[in-house]
Amino acid sequence: MQPTTFAELGLSAKVQAAIQAAGYTQPTPIQLQAIPVAVTGRDVLGIAQTGTGKTAGYVLPMLARLETGRARARMPRSLILAPTRELAAQVEQSFEKYGINHKLTVALLIGGVSPDEQLRRLDRGVDVLIATPGRLLDHFGRGKILLTGVEILVIDEADRMLDMGFIPDIERICKLLPPRRQTLFFSATMPSEIQRLVDTFLKDPVRIEVTRPASVVNTITQRFRYCPSTEDWEKREVLRELIRAENVKNAIIFCNRKRDVAILLKSLLKHGFNAGALHGDMDQLSRTATLDAFREGRISLLAASDVAARGLDIPDVSHIFNFDVPWQSDDYVHRIGRTGRAGKEGRSLTLVTPEDAKQLKDIERMLGAAVTWIGDPPSAEDLAGGRRGRGRGRSARGAASAPSRDRGDRGRGRPGRSTHLRPERDRAADRGNGHAASDQREQPPPATAQPPVERPRRDHAERKSPTPAQPETAAPQPRAERPRQDRAERRPERRDAAERAPHQNGASQQPRQAKPPRQPWEPRPPRQPERNRQHGEGDGKPAPVGLGDHVPAFLKKVVRKAQ
Repeated sequence: MQPTTFAELGLSAKVQAAIQAAGYTQPTPIQLQAIPVAVTGRDVLGIAQTGTGKTAGYVLPMLARLETGRARARMPRSLILAPTRELAAQVEQSFEKYGINHKLTVALLIGGVSPDEQLRRLDRGVDVLIATPGRLLDHFGRGKILLTGVEILVIDEADRMLDMGFIPDIERICKLLPPRRQTLFFSATMPSEIQRLVDTFLKDPVRIEVTRPASVVNTITQRFRYCPSTEDWEKREVLRELIRAENVKNAIIFCNRKRDVAILLKSLLKHGFNAGALHGDMDQLSRTATLDAFREGRISLLAASDVAARGLDIPDVSHIFNFDVPWQSDDYVHRIGRTGRAGKEGRSLTLVTPEDAKQLKDIERMLGAAVTWIGDPPSAEDLAGGRRGRGRGRSARGAASAPSRDRGDRGRGRPGRSTHLRPERDRAADRGNGHAASDQREQPPPATAQPPVERPRRDHAERKSPTPAQPETAAPQPRAERPRQDRAERRPERRDAAERAPHQNGASQQPRQAKPPRQPWEPRPPRQPERNRQHGEGDGKPAPVGLGDHVPAFLKKVVRKAQ
């Protein structure tokens, strides 16, 4: 007979008391099948969609198994790997909620926060270590943590690990752990790479699959809205119309790019919506503050990237808006899985442009049925022009529609003119010719203008030969015969300054005597060497050449020749 309550799952009395204090009475299907197997110490492979209670499916049996034993310094007893910081922090909250009757030490090892408190907890010894793969390998490389004492390994959201490129890190971490351990592996989908990881590191796991992979719960109402324009500013207008038409309590709006998240947030705030943003470029303090404000109701709209699509348990999310159709159909399942959780009703709306034809076909193939449209559905001709899709970059069609605007600056401003459509005069002005040159080129020559006279070309020898001197009309006056004029007479202002100078500061100055000219028969004074003049040496000695005073001792030794 299959168990139906938490008391029949083999959990300890402390764990059952914490479950009752949290207000849970009926376990979910994944919990009914995973908890009894995990309590016995066997490996578990859990395949279930998001929002089915997978976190409690491994937290509760871990608490029951870790009641006995003691943690040692820098040697955690259990390890939980999560793909994102938000999911790791959420798992920590689950341990705080279900472990109120236990004295277990839990440490969170993620990026974006100061590692001082994390290292202090590791030095004291932790029972449960929740980490992201990158930060864990960083601390292990510095010798701050040892993984030889891990008894339980949990890999959560394994397919998300694959999307983020963490599979090589996961393989390295698994090789550092002791072979005698229990591994709990959870994923919403099972690609071939994930299956290879399961076959390598799990020993005779119990496969638990409660729903079809990549399926959507029945409590979510899915609708699609066709937007004939590919311009983002027109999509934002359609999004605002949908938000005003729907009875939105709170909603998450997903974009494919982090840059579009920031632009969408600015547009929502400009039009009076209470909104916030969440994407991977934000620091951890801002991300945590934004999530707390959204959970508490201080923010009603959350513009986010796919960093918020996996594992986040935000209760009572009424709507999900897909501003961009996700590139993968699996991401669509995880996005709309943020609503309709725990049996509650939810609603998702997706904007579709002609460039999203390929992604739309993938979603219909995954759902197994055609999508439902709000308003008139697009025809086959409407979607035929955008089958190539935007992909992960901006398409050629979108770039041609706005040649001079950047992707993050798609406002209602006048688009710039394309260079190849401009007249010749404008291009000449851009090259530096100016409008005057172009005007002269366009005006016809006057009727009385004489044709230009062609000059005969000279050969190379003529061009290099000097030209004959032209006769001068007036010979210049020799320098010696020019009348010498006193400098003071030429510049009276300097003469006045020279007369006032001896009376300034109450001191008289003696006139400077000029040196007598040297006679031709007098010898020229010796020239002071350049080095001695630089160092203020006036003895006239020549500057040292070569080693100077730094002669080695073996060179100073007198060598006597043999007689």
